[in-house]
Amino acid sequence: MSTPRPFFDAHLPIIDPRFPLIPNEGYLPEEFTVERYRRRVDALGVVGGAVVSGSFQGFDQDYLLHALKELGPGFVGVTQIPYDTPDARVVELAERGVRAVRFNLRRGGSAGLEHLDALARRVHEVAGMHTELYVDARDLDEIASTVAALPSVSVDHLGLHAEGLPTLLRLVERGTRVKATGFGRVDLDPFETMRAVLEVDPTALMVGTDLPSTRARRPFADTDLELVAEAAGEHLDAVLHDNAAAFYRL
Repeated sequence: MSTPRPFFDAHLPIIDPRFPLIPNEGYLPEEFTVERYRRRVDALGVVGGAVVSGSFQGFDQDYLLHALKELGPGFVGVTQIPYDTPDARVVELAERGVRAVRFNLRRGGSAGLEHLDALARRVHEVAGMHTELYVDARDLDEIASTVAALPSVSVDHLGLHAEGLPTLLRLVERGTRVKATGFGRVDLDPFETMRAVLEVDPTALMVGTDLPSTRARRPFADTDLELVAEAAGEHLDAVLHDNAAAFYRL
């Protein structure tokens, strides 16, 4: 069996019931610890990744910092913080491996849309953090000018819906990155969408497992990476590793 290419998993939630979990619309996810994650991706060539906070984790940082410590070098955090988090706390989180702030515009649990511009600019200015958006791309039109002007931003799960792709691609032209994640939760053709993003900017696309795929119609499958390889072609090393490693400053 050939050795897999180095893979930076750009989107992985860790769900550890030792830390607080908040029901979201009545939903609580099943346990998915660091140990379970490592077992699941053992054959995938994972050399690092981004642990992403979900709606059910709210503003808790303890679980995230613990997970980063367990995972070790090469792994970074994407957190949710209140809009009025002091600068000193933002810097502290950055020093402990947090690289981005997430706005969960689809499920909640994060700072609200009204704080997007100010908070995104502040965390970038004081700690070099970028911003990540969990948003249906059909809703991007309303905030496109704000998103395009942000210093550094990415959109989760290929923007979720095909109807929002034209707006998403216009943002890619302005520097927005896109995560090829959650193929089991999207209403679009992942292959065609990845190809479209790469045609605009080959440095914009990053790949993640989205494990354990909470609330998705189907979980991540290893064959999803085969589809990525087919779409990425000559850009595969960049898409699997280099683009995300640069974005997360590794």
